[in-house]
Amino acid sequence: MTEDEQDQEHESAGVRLAREIRRLRDQAGLSQPQLAKRIGYTRQYVSLAERADHNLPSAEIVRALDDALGAGGTLIALRDQGKREQKQLRRESAAKQAHGQPTSFMSTGQGPNVPVVAGFDGSRLLDGLRLDSPPRRRVGRAEVEQVKLMTGALAASENLYGGGMAGEAGMAHLRWACRVLEAQSDSAITPSLFEAVGNLAEVVAFSAFDVGDHPVAARCFRIALWCAEQGGSWELRAATLTDMARHALYLGDLDEALSLVEFAQVRGDRLTATARAVTAVVRARVLAMLGRHDEAAAEVGRADAHFAERQAATDPPWLLYYDEAEHAGSSARALLPVAVARTRQGEAAERLGAAIRLHSDAYPRSRAFSTTRLATLHMIAGDPHEAAVLGQRAVTDAARLQSRRMSQELHTLMRASQRHLSIPEVADLSRSLAAAAADV
Repeated sequence: MTEDEQDQEHESAGVRLAREIRRLRDQAGLSQPQLAKRIGYTRQYVSLAERADHNLPSAEIVRALDDALGAGGTLIALRDQGKREQKQLRRESAAKQAHGQPTSFMSTGQGPNVPVVAGFDGSRLLDGLRLDSPPRRRVGRAEVEQVKLMTGALAASENLYGGGMAGEAGMAHLRWACRVLEAQSDSAITPSLFEAVGNLAEVVAFSAFDVGDHPVAARCFRIALWCAEQGGSWELRAATLTDMARHALYLGDLDEALSLVEFAQVRGDRLTATARAVTAVVRARVLAMLGRHDEAAAEVGRADAHFAERQAATDPPWLLYYDEAEHAGSSARALLPVAVARTRQGEAAERLGAAIRLHSDAYPRSRAFSTTRLATLHMIAGDPHEAAVLGQRAVTDAARLQSRRMSQELHTLMRASQRHLSIPEVADLSRSLAAAAADV
């Protein structure tokens, strides 16, 4: 065995992964831009994947590379091994710290892949640890208010930071709340109890949706819908079905999305004006995605009419977020497929601009979505220089979010920017987007 081969044998899986990607690309006679086009990402993604001193590339990118380069699972296996090695390094660092040995970021040689606090492996310390706090055998108004309080806190956290922590914490609260439903309660508070637990399940479902855990999202949406039906809450039923339609739309099931949102509109006379506006906006979005552009525009008009009748004081807690800024952003999203198809910004751009101006600091995720979508629209059908400015702002806003949906929006903007990379500001944005995506 040569000296070089001996050195390679002791290299980390992350280093070998980077080298293997480069080797297979060279073997296939592909440049980085050519490979990037084949996998549907930008050149910066391929460049970062071939850098041994950078974080491991995401599992999605490695799967795409493995398939494009005909690696037969080799690249996927190397990335999996790299993740295992990182965990092992953390365990060893923790053991050294426990025995009083010094630990440092530099000692691992892994740069940004080490934990924030050297030697600390929180997930390992919590293995098998669970706090069991059953509710009282007879529950009442206090439990309803407790569930409402925690739901409000989780929803606020999700709006500020994305679904990560809110979703995990929410699962613990939902587990406890479902046990509350099994306890005895006065019949007078039973509908309120079901509605409160259903609202909590809805927040947890959307948090799971936000971070990309779709099986958990689907199950929690079903719990929310069941609670809404048990409690006789038409408002919660409509809200849950509408979010289920959003979920189906995200997963590409347009027929299911249309069925769900139209089911949500049943007995619209029992819904507040805000709820009717929300369901109409989502239905418009589905119609636009189906290519029924004129119908979509008409449905946005109906949503506007409903929203004009809005009386916030009559809305349930889960609709308090849907203010003028949210309506502008959501209705603009419904009009985006029309604007893109006609390569004309029109009303969609005006509404997105209004949403960005009106969103308060309590909803940075919504503002980041609107900013990214307006940047993408400018990149496709407007001024790419303005798109670059908006895109950099979106990258900054998205940095605080743990949101797979936000990551997908940034990917969309990155793909749209490919046609304008000769513009220095757009090229800078593309690099920023690649770096932001690598951190997700």
